[in-house]
Amino acid sequence: MKKLLMLLLAIPVFQLTTAGTNRSTLQPRLIIGIVVDQMRYDYLYRFYDQYSENGFKRLMREGMSFTYAQYNYIPTYTGPGHASIYTGSVPYYHGIISNDWYDKSAKKTIYCVKDSDVKTVGVDNNSGQMSPKNLLSATISDQLRMSNNGHSRVFSISIKDRASIIPGGKMANAAYWYDGKSGNFISSTWYMKDLPAWVNRFNDQKLPSILMNSGWNLEKAKNYQTSLPDEGPGEVDVFREGKTTFPHQFNNLNDSAMRELIKTTPFGNELLTNFFNYLLENEKTGQGEFCDFIAVSFSSTDYVGHAYGPNSVEIMDTYLKLDKQISKMLDTLDKTLGKGNYLLFLTADHGVKPNSAYLDANRIPSGRVILKNMKLQIAEYCKSQFGSPFVIEAVQDNQVYLNHPLIDSLNLNIKDISNKVAGFMGVKFPSIRSILTKETLLSQTPARAMNSFIINGYNVVRSGDISFELIQNYITSESRDEGTTHESSYNYDTHVPLIFFGWHIKPGESNQQVFIEDIAPTVTNLIHIQEPETTIGVPLIR
Repeated sequence: MKKLLMLLLAIPVFQLTTAGTNRSTLQPRLIIGIVVDQMRYDYLYRFYDQYSENGFKRLMREGMSFTYAQYNYIPTYTGPGHASIYTGSVPYYHGIISNDWYDKSAKKTIYCVKDSDVKTVGVDNNSGQMSPKNLLSATISDQLRMSNNGHSRVFSISIKDRASIIPGGKMANAAYWYDGKSGNFISSTWYMKDLPAWVNRFNDQKLPSILMNSGWNLEKAKNYQTSLPDEGPGEVDVFREGKTTFPHQFNNLNDSAMRELIKTTPFGNELLTNFFNYLLENEKTGQGEFCDFIAVSFSSTDYVGHAYGPNSVEIMDTYLKLDKQISKMLDTLDKTLGKGNYLLFLTADHGVKPNSAYLDANRIPSGRVILKNMKLQIAEYCKSQFGSPFVIEAVQDNQVYLNHPLIDSLNLNIKDISNKVAGFMGVKFPSIRSILTKETLLSQTPARAMNSFIINGYNVVRSGDISFELIQNYITSESRDEGTTHESSYNYDTHVPLIFFGWHIKPGESNQQVFIEDIAPTVTNLIHIQEPETTIGVPLIR
């Protein structure tokens, strides 16, 4: 009897010990995914000597850094980038082929997260009519929720709606994004009926106005020599100052414009960091029985990069200020959860090409292909060859869509037309490097490789009849705007940082070629859950 009593008394102790072991060995308290929008890999090193010791440098010093992480599909945009990071897949499978694409059924361009069936939560406008319904694959965060019947909690936040919604997957507890019309963080009825009280309290602080109040000044005691001179070629006068030099003052902007244009300043990142800390405190993420997940995407780096380019003083200052926000986040996580109790990864959704004006000034060939002009010239060819200019239906990004019903009514052969149009484009537009028809693409298979850019970015249902890519330093555009963009298979767009940090991560560095779709299986393998169903990546940390 005495032995039985001792055995019964020992059972709770054993259970507690086992639970503690599971927490520390099988899963961390919290996973944080950080995506820095448009962060080129070289920013880690170009600004390295100006970073603090506790931001990017700490991640590099204490984490596992993969110095040759690549995207392997086109176009390299925000929507596809976030989808590929969190699904471990490519647009061929997850379906987010661009930020916008031409819907062949609706006969119009649609936005990747637009959803007219849901309503805005938090403000009285349509900024919240968004959801992840167009995402065709599960995400890391979905898999985490499914692994324990929804006990893990998932939150996703960003200035951009798509950069918040897509990482959260279909099962996020909440996704929040910034509404430039109101200056508030909002959501949609996909996730909730009303904003939590803590989000309303955060919005009531009116931080955008406070942060923008003193203008944008350079960091003191920092050396900007690697990005001088200020006011480089091709920069955009975002704030209507009549110049693009520091300090940037917002005197010519009304309150409405400042709420919107905070996105194109480092203050957008600071606002998001404050929101992250508020979420951590109020939702008690990482402090429950199960592992939680927070997806964070810093978007202001992208807005600044588009306007000023990767060689600007503005982009350097934005990263020096972001470094302070990363340090602030790590400090908060250490104090709240304890060092080593959270798993964090940092990467980017794409890189960026230098400004064309900057390249031209340095005698490096570059240029733009204006899509509406391309469509007009193809339409003229179709009229002369097939009797109707409307054989061509749309040109969107790197896709050409043919009008199938019209072609059928004219008793023409779709494959023959595709081949002839592709041939015409190859001759007419010398800036096209490669061009493939749907028939050719259907014979190919996506691969975890650097020679599959077009097929990896192609989706049978959503993509067009002809896919093409331009030569290096050329971009597609709707107009001849200044600034720059990203979309290609060239290293300035595809080479991004990738660092794993924290729970069970040993410090190190590897220059092996890895791919963005390797992030999801690495995380799921580390925490012992099923990877998303369309993952084509492999675990990087063994």
